[in-house]
Amino acid sequence: MKYYMIAGERSGDMHLANLLHALKATDQQADFRGMGGDYSIDEGLSTVAHYDEVALMGFVEVLLGFRKVLKYLRLVKHDMLAYAPDAVILVDYGGFNLKIAKFAHEQGIPVHYYIPPKVWAWNQKRAYKLKKYVDHLYTILPFEPAFFKKFGWDVYYVGNPLFDQIKKFTPHDFFHQKNELSYKPIVALLPGSRKQEVENMLENMVGLIPAFPNVQFLIAGVKNLPGEVYGLAEKHGIKVVFDQTYDLLHYANAAVVTSGTATLETALFNVPQVVVYKTSSISYAIAKRLIKVPFISLVNLIAGKEVVRELIQGDYNKQVLLEELKGLLGDSQRKAAVLQGYKLVREKIGEEKASEKTAKLIYETLKPIKN
Repeated sequence: MKYYMIAGERSGDMHLANLLHALKATDQQADFRGMGGDYSIDEGLSTVAHYDEVALMGFVEVLLGFRKVLKYLRLVKHDMLAYAPDAVILVDYGGFNLKIAKFAHEQGIPVHYYIPPKVWAWNQKRAYKLKKYVDHLYTILPFEPAFFKKFGWDVYYVGNPLFDQIKKFTPHDFFHQKNELSYKPIVALLPGSRKQEVENMLENMVGLIPAFPNVQFLIAGVKNLPGEVYGLAEKHGIKVVFDQTYDLLHYANAAVVTSGTATLETALFNVPQVVVYKTSSISYAIAKRLIKVPFISLVNLIAGKEVVRELIQGDYNKQVLLEELKGLLGDSQRKAAVLQGYKLVREKIGEEKASEKTAKLIYETLKPIKN
């Protein structure tokens, strides 16, 4: 069968790659095309565009970049029609993919949405639009099926694909030597995977250095970003380790993590963390009015309570961040409480093989159509 697949940022691309790998094992005649990144390309996705060309974040930034988004929407729609897929598979990336879902539905192409947009967080009525244009929805957060049930929709809970990724990981035995590190305690700094995120988050992270002379700070860098994005860190002598995030988390004693998928990854590696986030003043003001959930980190949302401290916008400043990190490194009771919270998160997620389960469900729904 022919699958048209779309992921719009790094974590979605990673999950798309794992799903693609599982689909190849399930459907021996599978062919793949769409928009993704390095992970999915390595697994065999033929791309009309790399997500880097389209990536935007923040309400204002998306508004200002709307023409660029429209350009790629037209490109993808035209390419999809030319490819004539048996199914469209969308991964996260709500603003873009909801428009693609509507288009594909209107063309009579079955739409499968893996990792739906977080409609439970804001503008919940978007769930009706999702239901209208999506044939099958595969959720990865344990509270999502109950949310969609309120809209009269039975969806699949397939477990969380981060388990798939982490189970494949084998730590590098010579991580320290490879990166020319000392054996001082490590604090991992995860400023994000998009240029705007890193630029917004890095200054306060770098500001921690003088207060912790017996700690080595390492930044989880991504190679698809231009090198100058990390210039501030390198100016202060902080080493950037590129595309080694899981190794870094494996060896880290604590972490400062930009809100997103990385917060859950950090929890699954049992690394005490403080979650941080900052955007433009206008984007934050809009988000504050719209967002309907009590937390921003996946860890706290899944646990249903505060497991890790969240420093958002004005609270994300050097002094508060410094005090939080001191607590994670020096207060054994605080660390134990965080690790106990992580245990609860793992119990709620379960350990289903999300990629394999989703691939089989997709293929089973398409077999009658193909036959």
